[in-house]
Amino acid sequence: MTTIDAAKAWRDQDPDAETRAELDALIPRAEEGDAAAMSALRDRFDSRLAFGTAGLRGELGAGPNRMNRVLVAQAAAGFADFLRAREDAPSIVIGYDGRINSDVFARDTAEIMAGAGVRAVLLPRALPTPVLAFAVRHLDVSAGVMVTASHNPPRDNGYKVYLGGADQGSQIVAPVDGEIHRAILAVADRTTVDALPRSTDYALADEAVVEEYVQRTAALVPSGAGAPARVVVPFVYTAMHGVGWEVAERVLAAAGLGEATVVPEQIAPDGAFPTVAFPNPEEPGAMDLSYATANRSGAQLVIANDPDADRLAVAVPDASAPDGWRRLSGNEVGALLGWRIAERLHRAGARAKLAASIVSSPALAAVADSYGLSYSDTLTGFKWVSRVGGLAYGYEEALGYLVDPEKVRDKDGISAAVEFLALVGELAAEGRTIADHQADFDERFGAFASAQVSLRVTDLARIGAIMSALRANPPTSIGGVEVRQVDDFIDGFGVFPAGDILRFWMHGGARVIVRPSGTEPKVKVYIDASSTAGPAAERRRDAEAQVAALEEGMRALVA
Repeated sequence: MTTIDAAKAWRDQDPDAETRAELDALIPRAEEGDAAAMSALRDRFDSRLAFGTAGLRGELGAGPNRMNRVLVAQAAAGFADFLRAREDAPSIVIGYDGRINSDVFARDTAEIMAGAGVRAVLLPRALPTPVLAFAVRHLDVSAGVMVTASHNPPRDNGYKVYLGGADQGSQIVAPVDGEIHRAILAVADRTTVDALPRSTDYALADEAVVEEYVQRTAALVPSGAGAPARVVVPFVYTAMHGVGWEVAERVLAAAGLGEATVVPEQIAPDGAFPTVAFPNPEEPGAMDLSYATANRSGAQLVIANDPDADRLAVAVPDASAPDGWRRLSGNEVGALLGWRIAERLHRAGARAKLAASIVSSPALAAVADSYGLSYSDTLTGFKWVSRVGGLAYGYEEALGYLVDPEKVRDKDGISAAVEFLALVGELAAEGRTIADHQADFDERFGAFASAQVSLRVTDLARIGAIMSALRANPPTSIGGVEVRQVDDFIDGFGVFPAGDILRFWMHGGARVIVRPSGTEPKVKVYIDASSTAGPAAERRRDAEAQVAALEEGMRALVA
């Protein structure tokens, strides 16, 4: 089938007027020999968004290489076939965020699942990803789907999949992703989406699901006799144009953590994301409105969720910063929350495990070792972190934290915000700040510094070229520091399965990891160093100097 024939066949089964019109504009021009139109069709039809461990994620538009109603219908039907092959009476809960077409894709999924004989439950409105992940466990269903592209660019959307039962509500991992992908392709090969059976015989989840999430999350904050003294610290909250605020507001009130000053321009869901180029708190400029709001209101802390509220960003006052605020890195927040939970486990006499992805700071391993707790490194992504046995706490440096594994098996930006606000309130009751607490961390566990180099590309082939060049000619030194050992994960390494990851161990103990992003067109470099020599301030300077030298060296290597 030619590209033009494929485009016509896709258009003829497409229920969406907007994407049909997109093809109706391109096809005649391509038939007349318009090179730009033909190139646009090839970009949409000569490849397909692959269903992987992150599900589906891509730009909205027509064709199999875009997110649209045809692709989602095929995914839903294939996933339904996969579930029916696994068990006799499968069930699923479906959630969605505030991105463009998220609600449409979710309803399509519910109708197709119900039409295929899968008992389907649709969450009652746009809600955070952690609520969907919670519902998979709470409702004891076979699977969950969350329609979201998290913090991706505004024109993206995605399809994130969880499994219940033995998977306990975690995201899918290999080889299940490949099995689902093959089931989706089989649907695409055998039928058109307008011929798929649909049914409106699906349930809307009761409000009690949301309320249970709210109450269990609020319960993370100790109260009553024996609870540590805590004061309410004034803070700013932004939802980054996402769906976090409705649930976060209820949780914060129930936990007694005070009333946030919100960033009004970003508090309501808006799939156009008008105030940010990338709705990701890690991106330069994304938190500028938060800082301005905090400066006007006299806040002592800034809390930000990404658009589906599975990530948390925190900023603290810093007179040396241009806006007067410094965003803590994911590693800084991850280490402080890990210390908090390790101390809680110690007081309770509990034995449990801490875990972090291999690209996250070694700081959490140092905390675990100090408290006599078990620790595990995992591959990148919460699909791996959440599966660690006996887990009490896990995190990844990309602003993802799992503070309550019994409630949800995915990163949860609202639960993490509750824990962090409680920590800040307890410190304030003692007349201390997060900066003081970080200095105490450096003194007790050592100073850990980290940095990330993120190279966004327009030509995806460049990612493979960069990784191949590093393998073919690995550096013997980086930033003037000798490379002591290179670990290549391409065929698996130790307990880890195969992955496109390179890890460089430096003379002196620092570490550099390079890998392609799993969800964005980027090559990512993670740099970590630590120091235990001298007082806390000296340790901090030493660790940061090591990281700065390695960052300069890696930017030269991958630029």
